Amino acid sequence: MLNQSCLEFIEMLASKSPVPGGGGASALVGSIGMALGSMVGNLTTGKKKYADVEEDIQVLLKKSEALIRKFNQLVQEDAAVFEPLSKAYGLPSDTEAERLEKEKVLQLALVKATKVPLEIAECSLAAIHLMEQYAKKGSRLVVSDAGVGAIFCKAALQGAKLNILINLKLMKDEELKKKFSDRMAVIEDEGLKLADQIYEYVEEQLCC
Repeated sequence: MLNQSCLEFIEMLASKSPVPGGGGASALVGSIGMALGSMVGNLTTGKKKYADVEEDIQVLLKKSEALIRKFNQLVQEDAAVFEPLSKAYGLPSDTEAERLEKEKVLQLALVKATKVPLEIAECSLAAIHLMEQYAKKGSRLVVSDAGVGAIFCKAALQGAKLNILINLKLMKDEELKKKFSDRMAVIEDEGLKLADQIYEYVEEQLCC
């Protein structure tokens, strides 16, 4: 899916096609946000002025590269798990047997479709932690990009949450439902606070 041009991806996103959707878009936004962090790192490394953080930046760049790859993979995975869910909604339910089969297929699809946005949220939280380091250790000339990256990763996290919530609404397994919900709450609490702190820090650096 990501081998298409940006325009082709946007056209697909705007179309009637069920994929890509909000989950895949969230993963892509997270990837772009993390890429901005990598940009900050690459514009910092090798500069005499930042020699004292050179080693730290190199570590950050490796972690960022891995996260970007994971986000990109999750764009694909979100499409792969949402399509069966979309089809499950359309299964016949005229007879009791059809209703039971539809419910069984739907519940299995819901679980798979919830695991992917939870991974997107986990990656977004990890990315926000890296963005904090880029904002504080990276070149002051591109500190604004670190702030933008943090905002993007925050948006990816929140987008993932909404995709989780819509699936939990129909999930019947209360134990699993609570597990997903509790984990998302922890990710959200930590991630949103830190992203906001990064934004405020960057804004302070830019104000005259």
